[in-house]
Amino acid sequence: MSSLIRPSVSMIVAMAENNVIGRDGDMPWKLSSDLKRFRALTMGKPVLMGRKTFQSIGRALDGRLNIIVTGNPDFSHDDVVIVRTPEEGLEAALRSGADEVMVIGGGSIYARLMPHADRLYVTHVAAEPEGDTHFPHIDLTMWQRISHEPIPRGERDSAATAFVIYERI
Repeated sequence: MSSLIRPSVSMIVAMAENNVIGRDGDMPWKLSSDLKRFRALTMGKPVLMGRKTFQSIGRALDGRLNIIVTGNPDFSHDDVVIVRTPEEGLEAALRSGADEVMVIGGGSIYARLMPHADRLYVTHVAAEPEGDTHFPHIDLTMWQRISHEPIPRGERDSAATAFVIYERI
């Protein structure tokens, strides 16, 4: 990024034990309680995502600046900011005046922006589903776990989880 002042870059993800985060354009689990946490953590902040993630959601997320990364020059949608690279997305978040941008997927966006990330909000899912999209490896020599909250499997959840926050060392 060109500026010395930038928003904090946080990634928020639900990830299986085998780092799977998606299959066929969807998440391979249902986690009602985690969706509530996602909403609370991202509300009022810019959310940065790839086009496929946006299309899997199906709409702009209310109460948040939606920044969509796509190389497709024909892609357009109301109520979102469209950028060509993840780095341009960070610049758009900076221009919005935000102090934190939430990177919400997918796999290639996470991989590209991992070097810029300051914080990871990770829901570790107690499952090993097959999948075609993965979260990058979290190198614990570069990240410190600052909180860990085990979450039992709820009535509307397909697996138990643990919510962990990591900060870059």
